Amino acid sequence: MGPHRIVNIEDLRQAARRAVPRVVFDYIDGGADAEITMRENVRAFESVTFRPRCAVRTPQCDLHTSIAGIPMAMPLMLAPVGSSRMLYPRGEEVAAAAAGAAGVPYILSTFSGCRLEDVKAATSGPALLQLYLVGDRAVSISMMERARAAGYTALVVTIDTAVAGMRERDFRNGSKELITRQIGPMLPFVPQFLARPRWLVRFLRDGGMMKFPNVVLPDTGPMAYADVGASLEKSVVTWADFGWIREAWRGPFLIKGIHTADDARRAVDAGASGIVVSNHGGRQLDGVAATLRMLPEVVDAVGSQTEVLIDGGVRRGSDIVKALCLGARAVLAGRAYAYGLAAAGHAGVARTIDILRTDMIRTMKLLGCASVKELNGGFVDSR
Repeated sequence: MGPHRIVNIEDLRQAARRAVPRVVFDYIDGGADAEITMRENVRAFESVTFRPRCAVRTPQCDLHTSIAGIPMAMPLMLAPVGSSRMLYPRGEEVAAAAAGAAGVPYILSTFSGCRLEDVKAATSGPALLQLYLVGDRAVSISMMERARAAGYTALVVTIDTAVAGMRERDFRNGSKELITRQIGPMLPFVPQFLARPRWLVRFLRDGGMMKFPNVVLPDTGPMAYADVGASLEKSVVTWADFGWIREAWRGPFLIKGIHTADDARRAVDAGASGIVVSNHGGRQLDGVAATLRMLPEVVDAVGSQTEVLIDGGVRRGSDIVKALCLGARAVLAGRAYAYGLAAAGHAGVARTIDILRTDMIRTMKLLGCASVKELNGGFVDSR
């Protein structure tokens, strides 16, 4: 995967398509139901136009910022992507290492195939833990205690997953049948793995179908892949839970999955150090508004009371610039780096970050803006 061949995130997407089985690619690439929200997340960035200030010398651009006191080389975090080990061997560790080398924080999913201690050891940069309340309260508290001992900087609590969204691609690709490990139901879906022998060999050498070592259940040990859906339905996060979460964590935390001004204000009341305007990349409730369209409402609702981030639809560095102009402090990107991870492991994730950084710098120079701290609504037209 030479840099001359990979010039944008779509190139990484196509490389990922060629590298992994269809069921794995569609797990990254797909969304809920008709995928309307997933597409709108991207289109919303396309509808925002720039208002450059020309004849301005900007020899350098300062991309440095911080979230909840966490220093960042650029306003980007790698979003939690569950089961990254399915994309590439030791996938969470590989992605975290690439993020740390670039000075970008990495957010580890609860549903990681790697131990959280190993992921933190793999990165030279800050790591955050994304939390689902799966299992009982003791399971979540144990996970938080392990994360704190390992040096995780902050918690990211996801609130928009009362049930798993209906991802039709997964249904058609046999995801349910494949995790049963029963030969009869699995058989019609096996050819897609045989079509990607390099991926299959690496997957088997890495241990095959993973369990989730950070969700340790009292009776059965690490949670099995097949148990995730039922566990999520039994473990819905409510606003009342933030009392004991805050007490157990005793550190900064972000709330991810905010769609409206009302929920943004409730997140502030819950003590959140930051909130993430997110519709789960269009993978949960289809038909909700694109996150970029909801961003101004949320920013207006919380003012300076907390820091606002956004995810969903980020494919270019110019998208990051647009989000910052509309009031975000930083963005989370998930699919963009997942494509890179599936395509080429560490090199693919590093290339993702480099593409976004280079795009940002070029965009800011063309806008006549020397620092992310100077970006504001005057640089865009979002009508």
